[in-house]
Amino acid sequence: MLTINNLPKLSVQNLSSVKDLTKADVMSIIEVANLFKKNNKEKNKNIPILNGRTIINLFFEPSTRTLISFEVAAKRLGADMINMNIEGSSLRKGETLIDTADTLNAMNPDLVIIRHGSSGSIEEISSRLKCPIISAGEGTEEHPTQALLDAYTIQDNQKKFEEITVSICGDIEHSRVARSNYHLLKKMGSKIRFVTPDYFKPKDLDSFDVEYFDNLELGIESADIVMMLRIQKERINDVNLPSIDEYFKHFGLTHKKLTNAKKDVLVMHPGPINRNIEIESSLADDLDKSVINEQVENGVAVRMACLAVMVK
Repeated sequence: MLTINNLPKLSVQNLSSVKDLTKADVMSIIEVANLFKKNNKEKNKNIPILNGRTIINLFFEPSTRTLISFEVAAKRLGADMINMNIEGSSLRKGETLIDTADTLNAMNPDLVIIRHGSSGSIEEISSRLKCPIISAGEGTEEHPTQALLDAYTIQDNQKKFEEITVSICGDIEHSRVARSNYHLLKKMGSKIRFVTPDYFKPKDLDSFDVEYFDNLELGIESADIVMMLRIQKERINDVNLPSIDEYFKHFGLTHKKLTNAKKDVLVMHPGPINRNIEIESSLADDLDKSVINEQVENGVAVRMACLAVMVK
């Protein structure tokens, strides 16, 4: 029986990509997260199994939800959490990523959580660090803990990975959430659809084993999970976007369009939500369909699990 005293370890030293995880790794994280989720509902939420350990949040990109989620997770486990202020750091004065990694090593952290906008940057830093790292998002390719918390949310709602169809909808070209979810859920046996307008179609679409739809109603037909994505405006350079009203008309999810999916469909969104652009506001708040708030709650439990099994 799994308890706090006999937590499993993963097959990887760094949690930088869901591609590196085995199915057993994924299920281990889900099992441990389930322990923590139950405890997170108690009045005393602290389980100080990482007491005396030091964890550093190194975020080169702004983030509220992911940063706070990791901070809460670390503190509930009793770890000392340090949030590095990149805006005021030596990196803004010309320090290289390698120099930053060497500086972190000198502080002897037990784990570093890294978020960066450029692909390859996390590998560059982690290659110099003497401790494990967890990716909190990198470029347009990776967001492993988001995919893990989404997988946990799906299973927590009594859905079996090998029996479900997941429609990932919206700005797929610029979305690391879409890619990480694709690789993880495909690994677990789910059927994946990409549903996106032509201007957000991935340039490397042929490398994915998916059904592709450029029509939202058709793309979510009989789907078990409808996962909506935020438009990544900060990453868009070469796309002439339609008006907000036009995008919502064709690719915004509404109660009416959702009738095409299965009756017990789950609606997901990694947040932050652009209401009445990607998803109808009333649908986002519909607890009979939407598990968006559950994703946030589960994010803390899953990140607690990741920290607990990664810290040596």
